Amino acid sequence: QVQLVESGGGLVQAGGSLRLSCATSGRTFSTYAMGWFRQAPGKEREFVATISWSAPSIYYAYYADSVKGRFTISRDNAKNTVYLQMNSLKPEDTAVYYCAAVSYTGNYPPRENYAYHYWGQGTQVTVSS
Repeated sequence: QVQLVESGGGLVQAGGSLRLSCATSGRTFSTYAMGWFRQAPGKEREFVATISWSAPSIYYAYYADSVKGRFTISRDNAKNTVYLQMNSLKPEDTAVYYCAAVSYTGNYPPRENYAYHYWGQGTQVTVSS
């Protein structure tokens, strides 16, 4: 069983930055692909970013077009933590952000939320204009 706990959300002005963290339990973190998703009020949960497992010390990251160039996903296997650095935030980035995990050791981790087996409780990000 894997448990995920997000943190780092908050209120920020447009153009600002936030860094989300997702701490995980479990001894096999390095073999999990990790994803970030978000859900705005009245909308479906959508893909934000994903990062592959990291062996041998190489990983692959993929982004939604809406965040490409502004957001960066990274992972620290020593800390069992995945991060989402969000820069140049826009009001349309306002949502609850969720961290997710799936046991997957390929180079192309899934972008579909149904493919992920474990989810955090979410953290609110609000961007004011």
